[in-house]
Amino acid sequence: MTSNARTAQTGTSPLPAPQTIGFVLLPDFALMSYASAIEPLRAANLLAGQPIYKILNYSASGGTVHSSSGTMVPTTPIALAPTNLHTLFVCAGGNPAQWQAQEMFPSLRKLARWGVRLGGISSGAYILAAAGLLAQRQFTIHWEHAPALIEAFPDLEPKRARFVMDGDRITCGGGVAPLDMMHAMIADHLGLDFATRVSDWYLHTHVGVSSGSQRASLAERYNVHHAGLLRVLEKMETTIEDPKSRDEMARFARLSSRQLDRLFVAHLGKSFLETYRQVRLDHAKKLLTQSALSISEIAFATGFSNSSHFSRSFKETYGVTPGKARRT
Repeated sequence: MTSNARTAQTGTSPLPAPQTIGFVLLPDFALMSYASAIEPLRAANLLAGQPIYKILNYSASGGTVHSSSGTMVPTTPIALAPTNLHTLFVCAGGNPAQWQAQEMFPSLRKLARWGVRLGGISSGAYILAAAGLLAQRQFTIHWEHAPALIEAFPDLEPKRARFVMDGDRITCGGGVAPLDMMHAMIADHLGLDFATRVSDWYLHTHVGVSSGSQRASLAERYNVHHAGLLRVLEKMETTIEDPKSRDEMARFARLSSRQLDRLFVAHLGKSFLETYRQVRLDHAKKLLTQSALSISEIAFATGFSNSSHFSRSFKETYGVTPGKARRT
């Protein structure tokens, strides 16, 4: 047992220095993600018997901020955040209209210069990227928002991980992943034994590792267990901009083209082409709602030869044009 962990458990000697953890809340921030981050800190204070973590809430201009479910949280203007913060997390949700938070960038950059560790929860990494604070860093973002970030910042590549700790940057995908991230943070500060006690407090008995997946496996998502078919489905999701032909995919899976066709119909109830088009259109739908790309740019980014072909395919699938989907 580490000395820090023994101290936290017995209280026979002073605990490590308290840490002040800040959270920048954007309108419609994901309440589950926020709660999963602050609750382990609260439990740590209870178990330690003293305030070893101080939690401060900020926003662009202060006042009350509404979460995605309507819960209201009072905040202080980010410009007033002290430079002695240990860590500051940007906590955002799924509303891309809130991601262009330029008014916060100067404060975030100032805190970075002062050595404050900056983090992003759920789509918070997008704001850090827009502020120029993720260059040369490893990071992650919620899988649903990764396409928009990649298109907006081609030089950045989020990792497919539950959370990533890279020096003075720490990011996670949101949802319940902050529970795993906070376990790692508390373990660094107070020892693994104490962090385990905090996780047990929340019945968090299976702590996820940093590199753990954010999503269910392909086999679970498609309810498919054929190895060759899974290889093709994975290839589809990684070749959206440059779709491969049926013959190319069949060779990749070491199958004949006819075998590949039969597998898609038997296991998914759709042809190879129908499935591939659906994968690309689902990706396009995310870009329409989460990026500033034009419809023509989205068409090319999802492998369509022109915007007219894309618009027809999109309307056939979703019943509305891409333009209307974006407006609504």
